[in-house]
Amino acid sequence: MKEQTPLLQKQTAFKTPFQHIFFYQHSLNPNNHSKQSNIKMQIIIVTNSNHFPLEITQQEPVLEIKQKIAVNLGIPTPLQTLSILGFELIDGLDMDDYPIIHDGTNIDLTLNNNFNPEHDLLLPCRIPITIKFSSKQINIEVDNISETVRSLKEKIHIIDATPIKRMLLYTSGVEMEEEYRYLSEYGVTEYSEITVFLKSMNRIKAEPPCRKVSMVVQTSKTLLNAATIPLEMKDTSTVNEVRQLLLSRKILPMDDYIFIHKQRIMRDNCTLRWHGVDNGDYLYVFKGTISKE
Repeated sequence: MKEQTPLLQKQTAFKTPFQHIFFYQHSLNPNNHSKQSNIKMQIIIVTNSNHFPLEITQQEPVLEIKQKIAVNLGIPTPLQTLSILGFELIDGLDMDDYPIIHDGTNIDLTLNNNFNPEHDLLLPCRIPITIKFSSKQINIEVDNISETVRSLKEKIHIIDATPIKRMLLYTSGVEMEEEYRYLSEYGVTEYSEITVFLKSMNRIKAEPPCRKVSMVVQTSKTLLNAATIPLEMKDTSTVNEVRQLLLSRKILPMDDYIFIHKQRIMRDNCTLRWHGVDNGDYLYVFKGTISKE
């Protein structure tokens, strides 16, 4: 079973004209947009102290999933918050409304009040880690959900003035070489140690020349009737530039949009290269904005 998203806690507010986000209805297979209500899949319900598999169908309502959890864990459905990538799953929708959910996906369960089961299900938003240099070490706190390798390097640079381009980060003997990945994808947890090595000046690679990437922007049935929009842009283009291009060409109606690539929310000011977008990749788009609480 493939690992999916890291354990999440509801910590992000999503604002849309209807006070919640509608994920576009399509299959993760770009060539298959039909609803297949009888097809079963297994998701993983994740809490702070445990996880368990749950069999559902592609069109199972969120509320029915909560009812199954209530039977298994004894947590009343009104107290449950289910989320993925920080997005809350809305009771009035079903799994087909969330295209990034498929077989093996982790769905994160948190509680929306002071209900205290035998094992605390809530996960702290910030965790302490240790940054080790050759001659010293420092303790810092990072966001256990959204912190990436790049954002950690930026924090280290602010604290220690170490040039970002010279940093090599290792955890448990593994190099954290892909800057767009979350720390949790490298197994970073509370009290993890991350070692900083410095590249010699002659090992610092120049930025590769920009190149064009051909990708597909995928919408929903409620937006342009599940359109697939071929797009070619330089890999040094930012996500915001992709958005502005789609708006300026009137391909998308004027609105606020969030882009997702490989189950990760894309950052407006970061480039396609930074996100690891390659030829043939799909960018999933839906209406909404993200703001920290």
